[in-house]
Amino acid sequence: MIRCENIVKKYRGKEVLKGVSCHLDEHKIIGLIGRNGAGKSTLLNILAGHIKPTAGKVSIYNSNPFNSITAATNTIFIEEGMTFAQNDNIAQILKTARRFYLNWQQELAEKLLQYVGIHLNSSHQNLSKGQRSTFNLIYGLATRCAITLLDEPMNGMDEAVRADMYRAILKEYIAYPRTIIISSHHLKEIEHLIEEILLIHNGQVVFHEELEKMQQYAVQLVGQPEQLEPYRNHALFVKQEGLLAEVVIERKYFDGQSTIQVQPVSVSDACRYMTASTTGGIDDVFQ
Repeated sequence: MIRCENIVKKYRGKEVLKGVSCHLDEHKIIGLIGRNGAGKSTLLNILAGHIKPTAGKVSIYNSNPFNSITAATNTIFIEEGMTFAQNDNIAQILKTARRFYLNWQQELAEKLLQYVGIHLNSSHQNLSKGQRSTFNLIYGLATRCAITLLDEPMNGMDEAVRADMYRAILKEYIAYPRTIIISSHHLKEIEHLIEEILLIHNGQVVFHEELEKMQQYAVQLVGQPEQLEPYRNHALFVKQEGLLAEVVIERKYFDGQSTIQVQPVSVSDACRYMTASTTGGIDDVFQ
């Protein structure tokens, strides 16, 4: 449904995306993961049709999303910087959305806004950062667009509201399946939602698989330094304190030695190790 073929995007001569290729099926929740500056927001802007790639090809339902009214009516892109008509209050913003989005759910939007305490006569620009993020996400869910793109949708929300909004996303998806791509730094928080991970690092895709494969991707080995020495060449992360050392490697490189303690590696930690610039983390700075 969504295809990217060797997408390149340059800003002032700098490559932000460096040949991104991926195929995303419909009716899935996909986690778009990566460090700051990896190119996540740029990719979402391209998928939303807001900007054109410098090179490569992107297609959604077999058509280019850039300046496409078909893509615009079937895609919603929720980001922190999204704006609405300056003089419109929340009620007027919802009224406009009802005219534009074919599947707009007015009752859902009003119920969710009432639940989180955002009044219809409020001005969007006068909402707090957390309230704006909450409204924007509710707006995105209420469109029920076939493609829903969420760029750091929980920014500014307190923990309780984030928990409620995660449940809202899941309930909406179960009731009305659609393609939802979530870019987030809170990977541990969204892990229960996502079915696939699209991991981007330095403008390139380094991992695109089902969540279960990432859950089994790496292991942590703990033992004597000499026991772990054979695994250092494949290490994603190495740490030594006192008499014990630990090494994180891809599971495929572990030969099953019974004298070495083996521990699972979380999805969040695996993504962090895979995109790290060193194998020692912050400790390398202080050596």
